[in-house]
Amino acid sequence: MSDQATLILDGVNHELPIITGVEGERAIDIRDLRERTGHITLDPGYGNTGSCLSDITFIDGENGILRYRGIPIEQFATSPNFVEVAWLLIFGQLPTAAQYTSFADDLTRFANLDEGMKHHFEGFPRAAPPMAILSAMINALSCFHPDLHELDDEDQFRMAAARLISKIRTIAAYAYRHSVGKPYNYPDPRLRYVPNFLHMMFSQPFDQYVCDETVRDALNLVLILHADHEQNCSTSTVRMVGSSRANLFASCAAGVCALWGPLHGGANVAVLDMLEQIHKGNITPDEYVSMAKSKDSKVRLMGFGHRVYKNFDPRAQMLRTVTERLLERLGKPDPLLDIARRLEEIALRDPYFVDRKLYPNVDFYSGIIMRAIGIPADMFTVLFAIGRLPGWIAHWWEQSQEQGGKIARPRQIYTGNLQTDYVPLADRG
Repeated sequence: MSDQATLILDGVNHELPIITGVEGERAIDIRDLRERTGHITLDPGYGNTGSCLSDITFIDGENGILRYRGIPIEQFATSPNFVEVAWLLIFGQLPTAAQYTSFADDLTRFANLDEGMKHHFEGFPRAAPPMAILSAMINALSCFHPDLHELDDEDQFRMAAARLISKIRTIAAYAYRHSVGKPYNYPDPRLRYVPNFLHMMFSQPFDQYVCDETVRDALNLVLILHADHEQNCSTSTVRMVGSSRANLFASCAAGVCALWGPLHGGANVAVLDMLEQIHKGNITPDEYVSMAKSKDSKVRLMGFGHRVYKNFDPRAQMLRTVTERLLERLGKPDPLLDIARRLEEIALRDPYFVDRKLYPNVDFYSGIIMRAIGIPADMFTVLFAIGRLPGWIAHWWEQSQEQGGKIARPRQIYTGNLQTDYVPLADRG
């Protein structure tokens, strides 16, 4: 194959370099296009635009492949460990035993919030969206750690990363406790990452929440499968904000805001809303699927299909197994979960969905898992943010280490008025 592409503009040939990634994906390098030709490209949604070179995550949507630092995502299913995966994404390799122990100890040591931060929660109304609180409190966190605004070396960066990953679950749990009018639970240094989070969420005075092993593994896997997903909306936001040399806290707070959007982080909430609609409307899953298939219907089957994965979502396949194991272990009857199982059963054998490759995606199962654990729907996107944080941190650091990095500054095609004269107020009709 040629390592150049030829672009013909006004009869003039322009040779543009071809860049090939390690997995064979190819891109036309247009970094000098405007300078050389006076033209730019137009790509709303950036679906055909590579914004960076990255070593972190590889996705092949056509073949259902997702790899973290080269490791297939399926290899994290057997003994899911979110802390280990966080280190892998951020620092580029699996941790040694010593590195893992040190990092886990840091996550335990940094879990507490400064007592002054607790007063900030009281300023939010009870009904405040948890994602709004999460973003605000991550920004507030930077005020308590001004020494970590400028990360000059990897040791400082490691401390900042550990603080963020540790404290985000405390912030999340406190936001939930505030919303239900219950006292805050301090982190328990005897507990690991996920059990500690669930303790802060659900323990009551004199009645500590004890995390079942199946619950721990299920939530670990949910967090792992959300930990990074290449240049999605929120990760691209973190990179764009970070390109201005904004600090890690501010950049990740911006990522939370991007994730808050219903087209990004709210998809699993939409799945639960759909299940509620079916249940409360006394509609059978079969009837709902029939409505979803009708061309004249506005009904949509939420949690099926994916913008990137055109064959199957490997994360969904992993969560399906865990979902079955968790529901069997908990043994809690739930009509919404029964509806979800029936929808899945119909879609997996109905030619309408099979032919269109509309398989259940990660959002379909993650919402079911979190509901089964007892996490309320308005906290689902917060859990997504906890999981995605290591990916945001990894991308922020990767970008900050680039030589000659530039502030992100997309162009546009102007479609407004031509030059127009100002008319004084008295002369306007």
